[in-house]
Amino acid sequence: MELAIFHGLIFVHVITGSAAALAFWVPVLGRKGGINHRRWGRIFTWCVLLTGSFAIAMSLLTLYDPMGVHPLLVGRFDEPFVRGIFGWLMLHNGILTVNLGWYGWLCVTNRRDLAANRTALNIGLQYLVLLAAAVCAWEGVLIGQPLMIGLSIVGLATGVTNLRFIYARNPSPVQWMKEHLKALVGAGISVYTAFLAFGSIRLAPSLALHPVLWSIPLCVGLSLIIYHRIRIDLKAGLSIWPQLGRRTARASDPPSR
Repeated sequence: MELAIFHGLIFVHVITGSAAALAFWVPVLGRKGGINHRRWGRIFTWCVLLTGSFAIAMSLLTLYDPMGVHPLLVGRFDEPFVRGIFGWLMLHNGILTVNLGWYGWLCVTNRRDLAANRTALNIGLQYLVLLAAAVCAWEGVLIGQPLMIGLSIVGLATGVTNLRFIYARNPSPVQWMKEHLKALVGAGISVYTAFLAFGSIRLAPSLALHPVLWSIPLCVGLSLIIYHRIRIDLKAGLSIWPQLGRRTARASDPPSR
């Protein structure tokens, strides 16, 4: 019974994940704020939320019956490995994906009302991803998987930085845009990571835990975030390096008499 449910979850997970992976590039590469940006952004967000939710369900089934729902991995990996990678790590990544999708959507929806982001669901998702990251790191230590420890840092950083913006008192007028960008590109990174990494465990097990494979979506995503953050600052007339800008401004002030 569990295996049939698991196969059904894989089927819908692949469909929504593929749709999210394709929809991702329209708002990222297209003109910002236009009709296509908003339309495909909504499609991407809903696909991401569904994909992350299915991943959470799959991870919970794996934690319940690791080898029963992964019969193809029997004899290739032991139970602690399957429970760690397909259970705890996938649970962390699923929660992270839902967190980023929902947070990114609220950032643009409530761009003129920061307090509206302080909902029980949004705040709860931040603490949930922090908890999932801590558990993932601990389980990684127990089974000797540095990859789980490394990826948990992403969850910890996400929860901390999201909470910082949610409770910010005087954020920059364009900070909501940067947070929206960070979250939804981050969700895209999560989707592509799942396709490359979790899929490779079945197709090419020898490459599954290779750091380069896991780092490709992260490097591409971080490059996109940095590029668009610079564009946001330049368009708003802000210094790309705020600290340097403040020091330059102080140095150029006329001496007091």
